[in-house]
Amino acid sequence: MALFLLFAASILLAATAHHVPGQEDFLSIDCGLDAAFSGRMDTYTDIPYVSDGPYIDGGENHEIAADQQESGLDADLLTLRSFPTGTRNCYALPAQSGAKYLLRMQFLHGNYDGNNKSSSSSPVQFDLYLGTDYWDTVQNGSYWWSEAVFVAWASWVPVCLLNTGRGTPFVNTLELRQLEDSLYPDVTADLSMSTFERINLGANTTTRYPDDPYDRFWWRRASSSWAYISTQSPIVQLEHDSFDVPVSVLQRAAIAVGNDTVLNVLTWEGYKASLMFKVFLHFADFQKSQLRQFDIYFNNQRLDNYSPTYLTASSVQSSGWSKSPDGVYNITLAANNVSVLPPMMSAYEIYSLIAHHTQRTFSKDFDIMMSIKHKYGVIKNWMGDPCFPVQYAWNGVKCSNTTDNTTRIISLDLSNSNLHGVISDNFTLLTELRFLDLSGNSTNGPIPDSLCKKNANTFIFRFAFSFLTFPLS
Repeated sequence: MALFLLFAASILLAATAHHVPGQEDFLSIDCGLDAAFSGRMDTYTDIPYVSDGPYIDGGENHEIAADQQESGLDADLLTLRSFPTGTRNCYALPAQSGAKYLLRMQFLHGNYDGNNKSSSSSPVQFDLYLGTDYWDTVQNGSYWWSEAVFVAWASWVPVCLLNTGRGTPFVNTLELRQLEDSLYPDVTADLSMSTFERINLGANTTTRYPDDPYDRFWWRRASSSWAYISTQSPIVQLEHDSFDVPVSVLQRAAIAVGNDTVLNVLTWEGYKASLMFKVFLHFADFQKSQLRQFDIYFNNQRLDNYSPTYLTASSVQSSGWSKSPDGVYNITLAANNVSVLPPMMSAYEIYSLIAHHTQRTFSKDFDIMMSIKHKYGVIKNWMGDPCFPVQYAWNGVKCSNTTDNTTRIISLDLSNSNLHGVISDNFTLLTELRFLDLSGNSTNGPIPDSLCKKNANTFIFRFAFSFLTFPLS
């Protein structure tokens, strides 16, 4: 009961939290942290972290090897949860259906198992799934992070680690951050993004919360072919800014060196030709006395002829999702022939598309099944989406597509599942349910009246080893 109340409280918090950025919109999980501890406070951000125990059914707690616990290493990376059994293991994170989120996972093997995989030439690899959709492949030679931006489709976010035969999956942290609905308008219920890079040009350190109220990581990148400029002047953030880049990020910038009129921001290669990328480039000029104007190219496609606005946040993005057949991508800024000053840029973000190819269970059915799972403490293989992918469908659950191509739960067999307590009213909320078997358990009455009023020709309910058939009323 205590566990169920904890989950219920988490849902209530997510549903009632104001959308003003702050820690009330954060769920920060230190994987492998002993559940006996109430949690810990992060030294650098003052963000509280909790154990992952309430959010996962399986796995083992570990600490990274003592000789890997170097000075300055974030405390949330010292422990991890590994999954030596089962092909797929999934976390269930409470969310607000329809809200926009950033989800980050961090991985540091740290030779926790003594197999030296953290430094080997064939490091651990495994796949991540956001719900039913492929998200990323962790290729952990040392440290790895994966991040997604998405809209929650139910009151729970399933995050799954899939063993692909290249070592035992593991994870050190999960961080869920609710975003303003206006951020990243490309992200909708039908489109999610995986973060490839988020870079703060000219910074000395990584920027995150509290400088970024959403706790996005803005990683530092430097180059000997760039010069750096900065300002202490405030940067104006326009109302309804689609990116809300932190002011501290926009107060620094990289520029082309000397008389060079081209700023080669980035070239990266070796990625799957099937991946589709989108870039968001962020600017603010620190002077207004001379003209600064340049062409922006992504993969040799001209995006814009651009002049950054004086002390005001502005952004340029690619118009669609781009693929490169040779797996090579580049971002280049080239001054045009009327520009007096060289190109400059403060930051950029690159995302790859998370394709939504696999169906999902109807969101209300999914939420109800999670309530049933927590009420009775059902373990089985009840993790991830109840119906999809088909090979991982929940034991005892049968699904069917309706005329509007929505996947609904039509049959639920919980016989001999060691259930205790009264028969939950949640069963009545599965409006397409045609068969329910609770026999062989210690459940007891009363039988909810609405189970007798199912809108079907016949609803079959098995209880206490007897079949009861309720006709239409």
